[in-house]
Amino acid sequence: MTGNRPTLHLLVGKIAAGKSTMAAELGRAPATVVVSEDHWLAALFAEELTSVGDYVRCSARLRTAMEPHLVGLLQSGVSVVLDFPANTPELRKWVRGVLDEAGCAHKLHFLDVPDDVCRDRLRRRNAAGDHAFAVTDEQFDLITKHFVAPSDEEGFKVVVYTHDEPG
Repeated sequence: MTGNRPTLHLLVGKIAAGKSTMAAELGRAPATVVVSEDHWLAALFAEELTSVGDYVRCSARLRTAMEPHLVGLLQSGVSVVLDFPANTPELRKWVRGVLDEAGCAHKLHFLDVPDDVCRDRLRRRNAAGDHAFAVTDEQFDLITKHFVAPSDEEGFKVVVYTHDEPG
């Protein structure tokens, strides 16, 4: 948290960059809750998620439902680690709306990890079977085509982590 002011932590990084690991680490701070897209999607829409298009549709529904809840948490003084990938300007625009409505501090954690490192981590994650969703190389490629790193013009307070750094 920033002083006593609640903070919204958002995460940017390709699939298997380490976003959920970082979310769990950030979530250990006092008065902080992690809200995980994967958890909610698996609980609410598991049977509907068979393609990237299904993910896009269900994720949009989830964001619509979660927005007032996130604002309420932040306005009540709880910091939130939003374990939703803020990987495009459009998704970050949604987060900006949450920030503006909640009137809270924020920090954008950008995990700048090369594709080959992400692919290796993804393959190990898929083999372990301990993640809610297995992603194929083809799905990784399709989703990665839409990835856009955050820019200064978006106005976020960005902390960049490279693959050599913890997190």
